[in-house]
Amino acid sequence: MAVDYVKKDKIAYITLNRPEARNALDPDTLRALSETWIDFRDDSSVLVAIITGVGNSFCAGADLGKLIPLITGSPEGLSGLIKGEIAEIFESALLRKIDIWKPIVAAVNGYCIAGGLEMLQGMDIRVASENAFFGLQEPKWGLFPAGGSTVRLPRQVPFCKAMEILLTGEKIDAKEAYHMGLVNYVVPQEELMPTAEKIARRIADNGPLAVSAIKRSAIECLGLPLTKAYEREIELATAVFKSEDAIEGPMAFMQKREPQFKGR
Repeated sequence: MAVDYVKKDKIAYITLNRPEARNALDPDTLRALSETWIDFRDDSSVLVAIITGVGNSFCAGADLGKLIPLITGSPEGLSGLIKGEIAEIFESALLRKIDIWKPIVAAVNGYCIAGGLEMLQGMDIRVASENAFFGLQEPKWGLFPAGGSTVRLPRQVPFCKAMEILLTGEKIDAKEAYHMGLVNYVVPQEELMPTAEKIARRIADNGPLAVSAIKRSAIECLGLPLTKAYEREIELATAVFKSEDAIEGPMAFMQKREPQFKGR
């Protein structure tokens, strides 16, 4: 399978498994990823996801031999290719136009290039191994990073750094990615998954309604004027405060016990 998918104790483990191609995205992998993200979104038994890759790569981007010819060979180019079912697969696989209000933790184990970095920008918390590299190399091959990078990257890191990554196509190492705020932590390879799991466990133990609403507010309010953003924040917060979980949490605190959240 191009994508391994395991659910365990409220955490979904997603692993890109095409090591012979540095986990590059061919049509089958895109479809498998799309189906995986949709299942994760819809399955109430899992509250947070960890995604990583097999081998020395997180994801090396689009498969130049299998995926790119489909785009360049389409009479309408990319816009012609991503219509109907293909559009849904493309958008959801790269976390572009899919509403997933559960947190996603990335464990970047190596090369995170092109489509890999584009997908990473749709993830919430990012842990990188010391041997990780990041880059958008599309312009080096006369291509466009159409997985959302020209939209998301300038919103996530300083503008001048975003433009340097976008326009030069050069790779940066994990240390530089950390200093510009692209990743949260840089750790030795052997500590990568334990660190990601520690973060995921902390999130999974929190109130699921609160976590979901917090992520949704942070993302939706980015594109709103300040006044409208405050209004939307209150709307989302109100639903949380009306929940059973909002009663259980403070009660558990006063009774000096762990809360038993039910997601309602």
